Amino acid sequence: MSKRRILAIFIAFVITLAASAMWSASTTERDGDPDANVLEDSGSTAGNSASEKKGGNKVARIFAAPFKAFGRLFSHKDRLQRMSEKDTEKFESVGVSRVDDSRTVEPAKLEAANSAKEHLSNGRSYLLNGQLNEAIAELSTAASLDPRLTEAHNLLGVAYDKKGLAERAKDSYERAVKVEPADAQALNNLGFSLYQNGNYRAAVDRLKRAAKLAPTDDRILNNLGLALCRLGKFDEAYKNFARAAGPYTGNLNTARMLERFGRDDDAIKYYEAARQIDPNSTLALKRLGELYKRVGRTDPAQATDNPLIGVTGAVAAR
Repeated sequence: MSKRRILAIFIAFVITLAASAMWSASTTERDGDPDANVLEDSGSTAGNSASEKKGGNKVARIFAAPFKAFGRLFSHKDRLQRMSEKDTEKFESVGVSRVDDSRTVEPAKLEAANSAKEHLSNGRSYLLNGQLNEAIAELSTAASLDPRLTEAHNLLGVAYDKKGLAERAKDSYERAVKVEPADAQALNNLGFSLYQNGNYRAAVDRLKRAAKLAPTDDRILNNLGLALCRLGKFDEAYKNFARAAGPYTGNLNTARMLERFGRDDDAIKYYEAARQIDPNSTLALKRLGELYKRVGRTDPAQATDNPLIGVTGAVAAR
């Protein structure tokens, strides 16, 4: 069998695997708190401070090297070129490999006699790897060896949260805050945990304390906004959403939360405020059109439909 035929089979195999993996990723159900997801749809950060390492598209990175090589070999100034034997050898040297980072490195096995900070470091690595049982074991050991190790309690709470053990998570966050009352991230995590358990007043109290300690932390401000929405304090919630991401996004986030609670007339006011800031906001225009129709105000609905058609048409023409 010729080298070119082998190469063609290899490329087809890689494309098939990539397509299958991407389809699987796109059909996975969305995790996380529903209210926090609403904010994240507008580009805002919310939820607990999970100490997760940010990365790119996991699926795409697995197959990136072969496709980049393929593009370099076959393209030259936007024209397809004939592939030489030398190019074939170059392509054949490119393997399909996963890009490793700290999440894929197996932490070293430790003995119970190791220090609390060593167990903390191992627990953090397990948590980043998604190995929750191992993380809980290591972080529990670290916290028992040094009960004043705030980060051990805080990360243990994160691990319990990911396991769906909300009460244990809250207990760990409370221990972290008791050890270090001025730890903004521990207060944020405790506040968000209380929020998820429906204890909104206590959540607001902890999150306000966290916001005083970290007044520019977007995640804390957005969590505070969510908790205030649950108490019906939407004007105050808007102020925190706006502090986190500016007036435009603040109006959108408040409007979307009001819409979730069935308060369409109030949501319209905030969507209109967002439209005043950005007259071409497709999200604001679309939601206004639907809400005006829902509340039976057809004239304003027509007024929002027309500019929306103009915006979407201009985007399509680009």
